[in-house]
Amino acid sequence: MEWEASKKREFFLATSVLVAIVFAFLPLAAFAQSRPANSTELKDVLSYIHSGWDSLSRSTNSCEAVADPKLATTPVVYLPANFPEPNELEQMLRECKVTISHLPEVIHKLGNKDVESVQPPGLLYLKNPYVVPGGRFNEMYGWDSYFIIRGLLRDGRLALARGIVENFFFEIENYGAVLNANRTYYLTRSDPPFLSSMVMAVHEAQKAKGEDDRRWLETAYSYIKRDHELWTSPPHLAGNTGLSRYYDFGEGPAPEALQDENDIYRQATAYFVVHPSVPEYEAAGDANSQQPGNAYSVRVCGAEGAQSSCEPAHLVTLRSDYYKGDRSMRESGFDVSFRFGPYGAATHHYAPVCLNSLLFKTERDLEQISRLLGKESEADQWHKIAEARRQAIQMYLWNERQGMFFDFNFEERKQSEYRYATTFYPLWAGVATPEQARAVMANLRIFEKPGGIVMSQTKSAGQWDYPFGWAPIQLLAVEGMRRYGFATDADRISREFLSMVLDNFAHDGPLREKYNVVTRSLDTDVRAGYSANVIGFGWTNGVFVELLHELSAAEAAELARAKNTN
Repeated sequence: MEWEASKKREFFLATSVLVAIVFAFLPLAAFAQSRPANSTELKDVLSYIHSGWDSLSRSTNSCEAVADPKLATTPVVYLPANFPEPNELEQMLRECKVTISHLPEVIHKLGNKDVESVQPPGLLYLKNPYVVPGGRFNEMYGWDSYFIIRGLLRDGRLALARGIVENFFFEIENYGAVLNANRTYYLTRSDPPFLSSMVMAVHEAQKAKGEDDRRWLETAYSYIKRDHELWTSPPHLAGNTGLSRYYDFGEGPAPEALQDENDIYRQATAYFVVHPSVPEYEAAGDANSQQPGNAYSVRVCGAEGAQSSCEPAHLVTLRSDYYKGDRSMRESGFDVSFRFGPYGAATHHYAPVCLNSLLFKTERDLEQISRLLGKESEADQWHKIAEARRQAIQMYLWNERQGMFFDFNFEERKQSEYRYATTFYPLWAGVATPEQARAVMANLRIFEKPGGIVMSQTKSAGQWDYPFGWAPIQLLAVEGMRRYGFATDADRISREFLSMVLDNFAHDGPLREKYNVVTRSLDTDVRAGYSANVIGFGWTNGVFVELLHELSAAEAAELARAKNTN
């Protein structure tokens, strides 16, 4: 099509310009000096981020990496089955009081039931250093790492960024997939597929330094294909839609949710008891219930609360299907939100906008890489695969009347009505038409708040709903806007988010994982899931420097002036 050919040329030119800009970077200490001199907070934030890469760096041969704030367990480092014990772990054995063990068997792909019996839970070995998000997240995470890598490359930390990508190759080779994170209890699920985007970012950085990375790119290509296969094979298929879904292979409660997530399963049970139209629980016999997880006592009393006005207590338990949805929600990265039903209970019944946009991007990246490697026939095949996904996205996920993209419940054969910020993903991935991009932008007012893009319009008490905003969504939305020519809106959203982060940094000190973008504050009253607003924070650090860099000098100066007048 003429339009498609034109867009390809435009994308190539835009990408060429972006690459020239993105990788002509300075280390952040020097970059701070190039920004407006009248904002002390801006320099302080950039200095904080620059030093933060080291304080957030871990290695699986260091004592600091073994600690797991989410679970109180004996520290164990697990090696792949039949993997020789690395020499560097000898020091860890002496200094960290840690046990070194091997997994019980070789893992070729997710779905091995034996991994759920690995006890005690522990850290999975990786060859290279990596950057953790911070706080309770003291391991290498999947989609977090993409935004961290963007920040590392901006700061000239190419070797560290490349090592992180190669850790994901190691995970695919030895643990069966890009994992949610490198702990044994994550061996049942993956994370949103950003691997090809990580590879392309590192490739462009290496190319900008004049490095010939063809051999590395060939290796990366093989692992991206294996990652893609996970998402395009059962049980990750969304029925017969041609789209994919999130799906955790594990059963029952997620182990990391049992210690510090405000007893989320009790909360969910209470919600479903009060909302019986959502059938996610059933009566639990004293010994006959086959459902996993705890049973909860339900007692109906009169409003006055006297014991005499109460019925006998009954036990109820959450259904297996609820736990499957809960675990799959965690694979999506959006835990907790009511986007896929209350408490994410129906996550595995949906073809999501985010996942399928990322897979379209992966398929286009595979097309580009295969052409770089001279694999023209494979490139043509990847192009066809991407176009088939584009058509499925248009058929099932686009809502012409509302002018937005929505998730599709393939079990009930109907589109969700839940307005969610992932509607910007198709713009970032380039799967939206220009007309669809204009329609999405006409709805920007639904999501734009004083501090940037809010996740939804639903106040569910989950951290991935109203009134919260997250750094990665700001970057994807802003870059999607720029891709379709909405630079003015992109600049404004960037300034709103950056100035909010600056304001809170001045009052609070560290950068945080999430913000209340409605009040431009750290007022994050989260009751569904863990309540902490974790400091660090890996992807916030990376996104901050990327959004700042994408502003013109004049826009950055305006940001500094606005900060000084607050």
